[in-house]
Amino acid sequence: QVQLVESGGGSVQAGGSLRLSCAASAYTVSSYCMGWFRQAPGKEREGVAVIDNPGGTSYASSVKGRFTISRDNAKNTLYLQMNSLKPEDTAMYYCAAALFSTCWGGYRSQRQFAYWGQGTQVTVSS
Repeated sequence: QVQLVESGGGSVQAGGSLRLSCAASAYTVSSYCMGWFRQAPGKEREGVAVIDNPGGTSYASSVKGRFTISRDNAKNTLYLQMNSLKPEDTAMYYCAAALFSTCWGGYRSQRQFAYWGQGTQVTVSS
């Protein structure tokens, strides 16, 4: 069965960086649309970034220019490099995997994702 395991979260001061990883099993990250989402306390889960096959990316305006989504096909792992972190980036971050190569609806559409990880917490202090 498909498993997605996130790691790399933690606590960092504003302006710092973190890199999140999402290791997939029974699923080929290079073949399909994958994405990162986040949910802050008391807020709805929101899309952060997606990457399709063959590698097109899309970002939420709040993270564009600061975050980079990528994947390592050899390691079958999805990444989210987060730079210039802000306190408002504090949230639980989830990776998600679709069963299509195209990310229909981009980062705004969560319905297209069939599999979700358990999440990794990111806390940014001011």
